[in-house]
Amino acid sequence: MFRYLILSLLLMSSAVFAETSLLNVSYDVTREFYNELNPAFIKYWKEKTGEDVTINQSHGGSSKQARAVADGLEADVITMNRSSDIDILYQRGKLIPENWQERLPHASSPTASTSVFLVRKGNPKNIKDWDDLVKPGISVIIPNPKTSGNGKYSYLAAWGYVIKNGGDEAKAKDFVTKLIKNVPVLDSGGRGATTTFAQRNIGDALLTFENEVFLIKKELGEDKFETVYPSVSVLAENPISLVDKVVDKRKSRNVAQAYLDFHFSEEGQGIAVRHNLRPQVESIADKHKATFKQLNLFTVNEVFGSWAKAEKTHFADGGLFDQIYGK
Repeated sequence: MFRYLILSLLLMSSAVFAETSLLNVSYDVTREFYNELNPAFIKYWKEKTGEDVTINQSHGGSSKQARAVADGLEADVITMNRSSDIDILYQRGKLIPENWQERLPHASSPTASTSVFLVRKGNPKNIKDWDDLVKPGISVIIPNPKTSGNGKYSYLAAWGYVIKNGGDEAKAKDFVTKLIKNVPVLDSGGRGATTTFAQRNIGDALLTFENEVFLIKKELGEDKFETVYPSVSVLAENPISLVDKVVDKRKSRNVAQAYLDFHFSEEGQGIAVRHNLRPQVESIADKHKATFKQLNLFTVNEVFGSWAKAEKTHFADGGLFDQIYGK
């Protein structure tokens, strides 16, 4: 009897150990954020439960990452920069419920960013707004909108700039066509585009997330680059979700849910601010209004109806981006 009791305890210990690791599949420019947030959560979880937890990270172009999870990569948690990259987990395999955005505050988006321009010190091409990016002789670096949420936001920000200034869809398409003609290379993700611009010295302007701009300056030197805030840009919301089928299979739901909740905590929101991500919890955002430039931002829903409509119209095979890039 004692032997069976020991065996049962060992099996229970193995089960607990199996539950205390998570895989967070994320997009390309969150590495440094999670390098700080993950240890903070590990410490919090240890103090709360006595358990050790290991958090493994995967990074890449957001659309590519989301497809990997949909195709079988066993992520406990997915942290993306747009809701449609999480929606496909429901659409393709019912890995999550359709109403996943209703499970956490702020449509499950603890942080946000926006698309801005990074130019070289002194702004030698005098780039001030979107119109300057379509001029002849200007070289612009953006990630590929087919594989990168960063690239999608840059594309939609340019399109929305025309619409918000009274232009119609035809004028917006013409404007974005001119912009894409000025793009010499399309990297698959935001970090690849950063390398092309900042380290390979290709391009006059990099279109990327505000938080990535701060990181580039920190890593490579404040004296090398300047930030240009356009007159109009897009609000890039960063949603997160459990992958229900995976956490139920691995019995990791409790720790995974606590990990997501930690993103909305005062500590988690404070870490976001330190990495120049705009906090979405109102009480924290109010404390840090002076930290972030107040901008004229539009949402994807406001200009394009929804992410689903934007995907179908612009980024599906044969969509407007393919038509533009094919030219």
